[in-house]
Amino acid sequence: MKSIRIALFLVSCLLLSASSLRADIRLPHLLSDHAVLQRDRPIHIWGWATPGAHLTAKFHAQNVSAIANPLGAFSLWLTPESAGGPYTLTISGDGADLTVSDLLVGDVWFASGQSNMEMPLAGFPGNAVVKDAEKEIAAAANPKLRLLVVRNRSSDFPLNDVPDAWTLCTPETAAKFSAVAYFFGREIAARENVPIGLIDSTWGGTPADSWVSMDTLGTHPDLLPAFAARAHFADDQVDLQSQIAAEKAEDDAARAAGKPLPHHDWHPDETSWTPAGLYNGMIAPFIPMSIRGFLWYQGETNSAQDRAAYYHALFASLIRDWRAHFAQGNLPFFFVQISSFDSPTEDWGRVRDAQRRTLQLANTAMAVTLDIGTPDNVHPPDKQTVGHRLALAARHLVYGEADLPYASPLFRQATAELQPDGTTALRVWFDHAQGLTARGQPVDAFEIAGDDHHFVPALARIDGDTVIVSSSALAHPLYVRYGWMGVMPHNLYNAAGLPASTFTSEIFPAD
Repeated sequence: MKSIRIALFLVSCLLLSASSLRADIRLPHLLSDHAVLQRDRPIHIWGWATPGAHLTAKFHAQNVSAIANPLGAFSLWLTPESAGGPYTLTISGDGADLTVSDLLVGDVWFASGQSNMEMPLAGFPGNAVVKDAEKEIAAAANPKLRLLVVRNRSSDFPLNDVPDAWTLCTPETAAKFSAVAYFFGREIAARENVPIGLIDSTWGGTPADSWVSMDTLGTHPDLLPAFAARAHFADDQVDLQSQIAAEKAEDDAARAAGKPLPHHDWHPDETSWTPAGLYNGMIAPFIPMSIRGFLWYQGETNSAQDRAAYYHALFASLIRDWRAHFAQGNLPFFFVQISSFDSPTEDWGRVRDAQRRTLQLANTAMAVTLDIGTPDNVHPPDKQTVGHRLALAARHLVYGEADLPYASPLFRQATAELQPDGTTALRVWFDHAQGLTARGQPVDAFEIAGDDHHFVPALARIDGDTVIVSSSALAHPLYVRYGWMGVMPHNLYNAAGLPASTFTSEIFPAD
């Protein structure tokens, strides 16, 4: 018996020794079955294995080797591939192998922001719906699209993976996916006839402060207000908890009486407002990945007075921050200007104008949505138009449709003109204003101000591709602005049917 026990012990030692030599290979969830890999660019494959493991990656006609470092991480690059697939990726070495199947090569677009980007095709039950949602969901099976939804996750430090994997685009998966990103991807896939991978990394009700890395937040003095705003948020928690308790009592009373539950304002998850928290949890894991560009729809949460004042600096920093970390040059960054909404206590116009000013950054474009907002719901149902206007920017700036009008009329400058009665009018000049026209009523929503920056309503008329603005209440105006109110009676368009953007001719100290 003793000899049998010794033999069994020796066999178990040999098995343990053999298993310790096997390369325990693991890839990030971003490289799961059904993934899309970025075409026409070096393809990054990375992951983890036994330290020192000698690995070989096989993909299409390529074979590339790598060695896991002392911490077990490995990284390798495949040469660029044209659009195609499906393909299989195999990583093998030191007695182990791992296979990822049904991979396509195409364009990968990364969509992020708060609830208007997060809002899925199925809508938010009891709160907001997407236009023609049932019809859109039923027709959502699309073999050219692959979808990846990232679960909400905040972190105090940058993470290297997410627990989520790619899926096929079916009615079931599309119903839970960002409607704006889906409509964008559907149009691009149809026109370009290439696979499109869409990543939905969003969290409703979150400020831009949470989506910027601490590398940037902690080294730019003009972003210090982000930390002050966070402090105010913490100060408000006592009142917030009291409000939540009162609303719970109202809900309990409604249930007891068999009545519908009353509507309450949404309360943010405390961790989602942590500066850099969402960058760490929902952006950082994707940094090693080759992508085509970004889609962004956010700003409503930054419209409070203490956040709106520094939104221009913050948003521009966010774009630079992501581009620097992804290290793929000035990746296209297309964003949505927040829409019309009745929110009198917030500085809606300041945020819209801050977004417009961010177009100073190279390779950016803005989809104006003032004309499709809903005054009583911050989640407009017409996500098709939003996705289409983002797609126009991509088609022009990325996919080579050089003659395609893609931009709304954008403020260029205002010049003073002496009138016959001795007063002064301001002539407003625009870019992308060919065929400028007013729809449905005389030109509205213009205001002018003197050196006191006190704005008053103004009369406006179209003159070619410009607008002349004046007011009997102000003889010599210095500044002009447009669409500054929360709810916009929008009626100024260019010949392409794209609405003019909110703007002011003022220069703010942060600019």
